[in-house]
Amino acid sequence: MKTQTIKLDQFLKLKGIASTGGQAKLMIQSGEVKVNGSSETRRGRQLVAGDSVTVAGKRFTVE
Repeated sequence: MKTQTIKLDQFLKLKGIASTGGQAKLMIQSGEVKVNGSSETRRGRQLVAGDSVTVAGKRFTVE
C-alpha cells in the first residue's frame, strides 16, 4: 500500500496559507516555512500524515 503524500507547496495552497503556487514558492524559498520544526526550502518536499508545518507562528498538521 502506498502512503498518501502531498507536496509542501500544494499543502500551503490547500490550507489557504498561500493563495497561489507562486506565493507558496516564495514563502518556502524565503525560509518562512518549517516542517517538523526545521526550515524547509524545497517546495517539492513530500509531506505525510502527522507532519507538522509551521508558517508565521501558526502550526498545521498534515492529515
